[in-house]
Amino acid sequence: MSVDLQSIYMLASGGKRAMEQLDVTSNNIANVDTPGFKKIFEEEMYQNVSVNKGEAGKLLTFPRFRETVPILSQGSLQKTDSPFDFAISGSGFFTVLTKAGILLTRNGHFHLDRNGFLVDANGNKVLDNTGKPILLDGTMPFNVTEDGKVLQGGVQVAVLGLEDYDSVKPIGEGYYKGSGNRKKVNCRILTGYLESSNVDPIEEMVNLIEVQRRFDIYGNLIRGLDRLNIKSVEIGKV
Repeated sequence: MSVDLQSIYMLASGGKRAMEQLDVTSNNIANVDTPGFKKIFEEEMYQNVSVNKGEAGKLLTFPRFRETVPILSQGSLQKTDSPFDFAISGSGFFTVLTKAGILLTRNGHFHLDRNGFLVDANGNKVLDNTGKPILLDGTMPFNVTEDGKVLQGGVQVAVLGLEDYDSVKPIGEGYYKGSGNRKKVNCRILTGYLESSNVDPIEEMVNLIEVQRRFDIYGNLIRGLDRLNIKSVEIGKV
């Protein structure tokens, strides 16, 4: 006689789900201080699996996640007074050119590289509204208006490339990729400010503790069933 292994499979599925939640929550906590970072949330779903086709209604429910979704609520605005720091107040994203192609970000902590291009914190070139990198004269001060116009010496040299979509997918390191239809951007650009992460560290720590406990429970139950299975096999041999 042996324990039905379907129970172990179901617990293993729950443990895997808890591990996925641990990864997402840990990533949120790690980015509490990352400007413009958006909290990641996993949409859940449950999958019913028939374990005995001959028995009507004999189903097991396995937890699954549908997809990871960023929560796009506005983070608080922190004043830095740096002419290279920019915050988006409202909807939309800055566009930057990365090795993975054009991506979106809310992290407006920029600087000039040695060639005079405006780049983000990772050295990726910030794009204008035509999709071209923004090149500035490093010997002259510049400013950006609330509608995204880049001015040097009172002359417009570029317009920040700002985009928004029905939804976005997180790529990592505070970058996103647009999904669905492109939408009209409705925002103001604030110079000398950075948008803080919208992650609540206390809430995420509570989530981390709860998910860790759930993961431990699944693990303990699996080990308990495994020991019971071994004992039942030994008894069957007597």
